[in-house]
Amino acid sequence: MDESKGLERSHQMDAFPKLADNIEINQVEDGYVIYQPDVDRVHYLNKTAVLILEACTGRNAVEEIERLVQEAFSLAEAPKKEVKDCLTNLSKEGLII
Repeated sequence: MDESKGLERSHQMDAFPKLADNIEINQVEDGYVIYQPDVDRVHYLNKTAVLILEACTGRNAVEEIERLVQEAFSLAEAPKKEVKDCLTNLSKEGLII
């Protein structure tokens, strides 16, 4: 199976990613600490990952999140691969659904 098609298919299912329930986001000196009390897990995220996480409202399409990151960092092009990779990782960690 072509890996890119599998990735594309997984993002079609999560076309409007949403923050998982019971996620606590706290800013620390060098990034953010995300706590999942239900599973007693702590995650350390950089500012870009938190921007993407906070954009997962269930109302923003993946393409809109890509555009938000592009605007936030004044990029010439939307960082599509990077955003999709981050969304995949956030999903695997149970931070978005």
